This record gives sequence, structure tokens and C-alpha cells, in this order.
Amino acid sequence: MLGIVSYGAYVPWFRLSRDTIAKAWGGRSIGGERSIANYDEDSITMAVEASFNCVKEIDHQSVDGLFFASTTSPYQEKQCSSLISAAVDLPSEIITSDFANSLRAGTSALRAAYNAVKSLSAKNVLVTASDCRLGFPQSEQEQSFGDGAAAILLGSSSVIATIEDAYSVSDEITDVWRTDRDNFVHSWEERWVLTQGYAKSMERAISGIMKRQGLKPNDLAKVILYAPEVRSQRDLAGRLGFDLKSQLQDPLLTGVGNTGAAHPLLMLAAALDEAGPGERMLLASYGQGSDAIILQVTEGIKERQPKPRVKDLLAAKRMLPSYEKYLSYRQLIEQAPELFNIDSAATTMWRTHRWALNLHGSKCRRCNLVSFPIQRVCYGCQAKDDFEEVKLSDKAGKVFTFSLDHLAGGPDSPSVQTIVESAEGNARIYCLMTDCEPGEVKIGMPVEMTFRRFREARGFYNYFWKCRMIR
Repeated sequence: MLGIVSYGAYVPWFRLSRDTIAKAWGGRSIGGERSIANYDEDSITMAVEASFNCVKEIDHQSVDGLFFASTTSPYQEKQCSSLISAAVDLPSEIITSDFANSLRAGTSALRAAYNAVKSLSAKNVLVTASDCRLGFPQSEQEQSFGDGAAAILLGSSSVIATIEDAYSVSDEITDVWRTDRDNFVHSWEERWVLTQGYAKSMERAISGIMKRQGLKPNDLAKVILYAPEVRSQRDLAGRLGFDLKSQLQDPLLTGVGNTGAAHPLLMLAAALDEAGPGERMLLASYGQGSDAIILQVTEGIKERQPKPRVKDLLAAKRMLPSYEKYLSYRQLIEQAPELFNIDSAATTMWRTHRWALNLHGSKCRRCNLVSFPIQRVCYGCQAKDDFEEVKLSDKAGKVFTFSLDHLAGGPDSPSVQTIVESAEGNARIYCLMTDCEPGEVKIGMPVEMTFRRFREARGFYNYFWKCRMIR
């Protein structure tokens, strides 16, 4: 039995009302709100968050593959899946691969992972998809896009939903695109895109897989259809004979927005949150063609471990106060440079990756003192090179002390300089706090660790860990 072993999702803490965007330009609001990645988040950090939520109750050593899907990868020539694997603290003997350049990269990676497990090339493959796309200012895409990520673990044991079949069609059409020189997504005339691109490919793939499986519309408990906007999803479902009230999965467009390559998997995670044993599901994605996948929920869904559900992630939010704040987060307006900007070196990042990326501390074998960063000499008993590495990324903690820095500058001033006392051996970690209101920070406040983009220097990105209030 092959299929989904676990799943996870991530939606950033911040939201921006579409009324606020429309007001900035004196235009029309499409209603609702969209998710906004913080200034220190990107498709890599969001993929790390979703992956942690997916495998938090899974033995990380059992994962032997990680596929990353995104149309907004921070790197054009550097594998991001290996960086995500390191941050999630997966074993180094692992298959890693990046999927890009298509809105259906997430389902393409899912199909590839399924084939890898089926062929015994891997036992458990983690698929994570994440996007942080930019629509042109004043365009409808600026309102309709959203930021988010999802992760699916595929394997052959403890399966909560089997993958019964997959069907794909390809269509060469220039409908939605972004060249290697573009920051913003382009789109051709909307009606033509929806009728000649989206609708035709989706109908062809869905009809094809249902015919091959001998399925009728009422054989499916839930239909998960990617769509750029609500009306086209409902029109498609109606033409195919599905009941809009009982079968059609909420597209999450009103409260999150279109999260690109991550969106089909994010919708799947929301559907699995509410699924029961025996239910059959259809998942379909679009992007110059379409992928359609049939899934069957098993009894294992009853044993799923508690995790942030998609509706919990939607409920835990903070509204951005202004459109200008969004522009600063996406670096679309020039800001005063940070006063104290530290350089980066690839050699230093490589040398310190065990604590900088994996967030490992050292636990003395003689006195059990836990130190961070990793220390060769225990500052408790002075034992040398007699320690074991312990993971701190998944450990909660509390604010031991903090200060507000009004001089450093940056998109969110003042910055909250924090010392976190970890639940793992009371190790103390010096880091910044993110996703917070500085006036709400207090000594003793419970916090958790989160992987974030730290700075850009010498043409590459430096990632490190910060803390945040527990959502």
C-alpha cells in the first residue's frame, strides 16, 4: 500500500486586506484578505515550516528523499532541496531534487515521489511546495496572490491515504508566465486564459482519469480543484457534474490567496484535515497542462498526530497595518540601509552548518550541560571534545531576557534582540525575534524556533534561526 504517510502546511502570520490594497490605488477590491510572507521569509523558509509540521512525529532518519517545488526559488543555480533538508535535519544520505518553472510543480513532484517509492528507489520521500509570487502593483494578481507552503510525506507503511492513479496532460500555451528577467508574473487576457488554458486542460485530465478508473462524479467524497479564482473553479466543477456544496473543496482564495505551486497541496492538506476512512478524493492542478490524482483515505487517518490544521493556521494571524508595509517586506520600495550590516562568507556558513542550519547544540557527556553554539570545551566542567550533538530546532523555550534595538534599522524596527532558554537542557540561544509586536514581548514568554532568511551578501543568501511567539 503506497500513499501519504503524513502532511503539513504553513501560512504566514501576516495578512493584508484586499480593501487596503485597492484603497492604495483607488481601485476595486476583490474582497477578503491575502497571506503575506514576513520580510525574512521566502519560499525556502516556508517550505521548512511546512516540512517540520509534516514530519514532527516522524523519525527523521527514515526519510530518504526530499523534493522541493516552487516557481519562486531564491536560487536559479543552487539546489534548494538540500538546504531545506539540512534545516529540517534530515540525514545526509538522501535523494534531493528541485522542481520549478510550472504552477503544477507541486503535483509533478508528488508524482515523482510516488514513482520513487513504488520503484523502491526510496522508502519515504518528503515533497514540499512553496511560493511567494509577485503580481504587478495595481493589478488584480497583486490582490489574488498569497504566500504559503505545504508538505506531503509519501511511503508504504502507516499510510493515511493511498494514491490509486495519476493522469497528466501537457499543453503548450503562453497564458501565465515569468521570464528569467522578470520580478512580476505576466498574464494574457483573462477570459482566454481561463477558457482555452485552465478549463480545457483540467477537464481533459479529470475526465481521463475518471474514465480510466470507471468513476462517476458521485463516487468521490471530495474534489480538490486548483483554480486562479472562485468562479472558474465552480464553473468547472458544475460542468463535470460535481455537487458544489458537498463535494467541492474550499479553494482558500478568500482568506489566503493563490499560493502558486503550493496551492494544490495546501488544499489537499485542508481536505485531509476533515477526511474520514474510505473517502475517495480527486486532486487536480493546472500549469500548461494538468495533473489529476485519485486518492483513497484509509483507517490510518484516525491515528494522525495532532498538528496545526490549515484552519488553525488561518485563524492565527495579524493584519498588516498598511500597503506600504507590504511594499517594504517585498523590497519594492527603497529603504534606508541597515546601520550594522555584517558580511557573509560561504566558507563560514559551511564550517558552522551543524549549529547554524541544523540548530544543534552540544551536550556534555560528563555534566549534561547543553551549550549553543556547539562548544568543544564545556564551560561547566571544562571537559574537552566529550559531547554529543542535540537538536534544538524542535524544542520550545522561553524568553530569558531581551532588548529593543532602535538603531539597527530594517523593515521592522525596533528589532527584538532575544536570549531564549531552550527546554533542552536550558541551553541559551541568542537570536532575533520575528512575527511579533515589540510591545508584547515579555520575559518568560513561551517561544519556538523558526528558520528565516537573515541577510544577503556577496550575491548569496544567509539563513539562520529566529524565535517567535507560539502561534
